[in-house]
Amino acid sequence: MGFFNKFKNLFTSDPKQQKQVEVYDKGLEKSRKDFVSKITLLNSKYKKVSPEYFEELEEILIMADIGVNTVMSFIDRLKKRVKTEHIENSEDLKEIIVDEMFIIYVDNSIMVNKINYAETGPTVILFVGVNGVGKTTTIGKLADKLTKEGKKVLLVAGDTFRAGALEQLCEWGEKTGCAVVFKENADPASVIYDGVNKAILEEYDVVLIDTAGRLQNKTNLMSELEKINKVIGKLIANAPHETLLVIDATTGQNGISQAKEFKKITNITGIVLTKLDGTAKGGIVLAIKEEVGLPVKYVGLGETALDLQTFDIEKYIYGLFKDM
Repeated sequence: MGFFNKFKNLFTSDPKQQKQVEVYDKGLEKSRKDFVSKITLLNSKYKKVSPEYFEELEEILIMADIGVNTVMSFIDRLKKRVKTEHIENSEDLKEIIVDEMFIIYVDNSIMVNKINYAETGPTVILFVGVNGVGKTTTIGKLADKLTKEGKKVLLVAGDTFRAGALEQLCEWGEKTGCAVVFKENADPASVIYDGVNKAILEEYDVVLIDTAGRLQNKTNLMSELEKINKVIGKLIANAPHETLLVIDATTGQNGISQAKEFKKITNITGIVLTKLDGTAKGGIVLAIKEEVGLPVKYVGLGETALDLQTFDIEKYIYGLFKDM
């Protein structure tokens, strides 16, 4: 039995697991319908595995935003298995396709999707990303999640550039019962200094910091992030403990480009992939891992706070392929 069938059986037979996987199931519906229907049509068209079958499969995978490099190595792996296992029937390839996607993500590497919490004092999490990807909303949803887990959370409005960013963060502060540190028209580093200092003095568990989303002028952004990191590091050694890059899944390969650029600018520790429910191209998760080498730590699978989920590769693969 392959990997996919093992966790498919687990998710369908255990009521607790069923409930946990429901958000992935619902959130990946668009991607699943598009992807699975294309694979099903392909297998109806070609009963036997052939070069033409692989050509069309390659196109389907690229259209799912898995990324050209990832797709090429994936197809090579499939061809190798077809040859060594003497597979002729295209139907027999279905489970192997899913298993190989799981293997590509795991790839014998340790991809930690958990937050690196500080052993003592506040854990500082910095959020970066271009405008419009859902940084502030993600911070609000994560604040809601963490406060429900019993953590004392502080929000810091380090985005003093975007009109409405402060108001949006303050709204989330009211919704979640979290204090918000802000200063209008101030230097972001000074606001963040005040926020981290408050967190130390008042014994907060977690500090979530919003930042401005400008990538057009990389020099300015780099110097701003360097300044912010220095300010935080002076107050708390080895902080920020996480720098999470927020990417809008609906932007596809543009999101991959953003990840590559931000990785050059600052030390990114993980990805938050928002609006995954709004795209039929859910393969971007695999492309990020393969092309950028960063773990996806959270995924946004809907509008509500509960739809921000800690990323789980097994639940993701299940949600994407359960109808196959």
